[in-house]
Amino acid sequence: MAWETVIGLEVHVQLATRTKIFSGASTAFGAEPNTQACTIDLAMPGTLPVANEQAFRYAIMFGLAIDAEISHTSVFERKNYFYPDLPKGYQTTQLEKPIVGAGHVDILLADGGAKRIRIHHAHLEEDAGKSLHEGFGGGDSHGMSGIDLNRAGTPLIEIVSEPDMRSAAEAVAFAKKLHSIVTSLDICDGDMSQGSMRFDVNISVRPAGSDTLGTRTETKNLNSFRFMEEAINLEVARQIDLIEDGGTVTQETRLYNGETKTARAMRSKEEANDYRYFPCPDLLPVVIEPSTIESIRAGLPELPDAKRDRFISQYGLSDYDAGVLTADALMANYFEQSAKVSGDAKLTANWIMGELSARLNAEEITLSDCPVSAAQLARLVMRIKDDTISNKMGRDVFDAMWNGEGDPDSIIETHGLKQVSDSDAIEAMVDGVIANSQQQLDNYRKADESKRPKMLGYFVGQVMKASKGQANPQQVNQILLKKLNELL
Repeated sequence: MAWETVIGLEVHVQLATRTKIFSGASTAFGAEPNTQACTIDLAMPGTLPVANEQAFRYAIMFGLAIDAEISHTSVFERKNYFYPDLPKGYQTTQLEKPIVGAGHVDILLADGGAKRIRIHHAHLEEDAGKSLHEGFGGGDSHGMSGIDLNRAGTPLIEIVSEPDMRSAAEAVAFAKKLHSIVTSLDICDGDMSQGSMRFDVNISVRPAGSDTLGTRTETKNLNSFRFMEEAINLEVARQIDLIEDGGTVTQETRLYNGETKTARAMRSKEEANDYRYFPCPDLLPVVIEPSTIESIRAGLPELPDAKRDRFISQYGLSDYDAGVLTADALMANYFEQSAKVSGDAKLTANWIMGELSARLNAEEITLSDCPVSAAQLARLVMRIKDDTISNKMGRDVFDAMWNGEGDPDSIIETHGLKQVSDSDAIEAMVDGVIANSQQQLDNYRKADESKRPKMLGYFVGQVMKASKGQANPQQVNQILLKKLNELL
């Protein structure tokens, strides 16, 4: 029978404040374990939390960006549960009165259409610590785990969607849109490898056409779009197979291993009453004045949808290219810096979405760690545009730039990569190739006109080989066609 997938997301976004949500401890990533957790983060006796105003401002910025209701009064509760990396035994979070109410995000679908995903709310809370299961204690650490509490108390907004998504592709599109929003607002660095954004995916299936929701499972702590897509597809297939074999889906929390492409049950799924929420006795309700909200609204930066529209009108990009470039704030800024110098927006976009993105993905780094600056890429594009080098030669120059050899002009000079555009020199090479390719010339003469363009490739290849790849391909094609047609 036909089945329909129902997906809702809970997205944890670490806010880019310098200090934690209730203490002055640093939120910097990469410090030695347990060096950035103070007594307040651990709720030691005699300590009192103090709310971080910047965290509220960042949460409000997000709420305004998704056209959500902003609560003028928000309250913190304690969510009680035990986990090794939460030694105080509770998490300070929001339940009844979250800072951000109902909103929405519009996503683009693969078929070119659009869909609105409703957001139920987004609330502020503190992050827990992190359990480390390998890489410590030397050779005797097998079967042991360590606890790093540096992350404890880092401010989060948890974004809770309605179950509006019907496929892994829609869920990924929604997650990418959220990523583009929070990075454009500069409230989160968006680095998923460092846990800056993490996704919990609620998944259920039901017979096509049914309005009744099936039993859902929650796959937690997915930290890449690829892992999210894989985990959803795997869980959907598991649930359908289970039901069709006469079984029933159990409401549970699951984990997905991106390396082994496998998932497993972690624990039975808790309900809200299992956490024994109650108002935090150490924090007063936070009142946000309307004037504060309007001041924050006036200072919002350009959002991804507006930036996409501007890229289309200002740079003449296609909807697709503009959408890709504005999906990440770093990439959008990198493109603009480069395109303004190169003077060719389309060619710049092609290089960023092609060679640059492929290299970033292969080495699993972000643009913030990219060894090729926007200005360097712009000069590379300029050298291709003015026929100093070909697009193919440009890849060799890019490799050298990536490996730290410096400016493209100096690389072209040092490696002797300048393109040959002298018509007389190219014509001499063409004459030589034709003279030494009598059999191929005879075949070309005898061939149908429709087959000749494909056969031309042999001659082009020989000329490029003779020029060590430095002849201008466009001129080579023009001169070859002229010469061969004269010999027909």
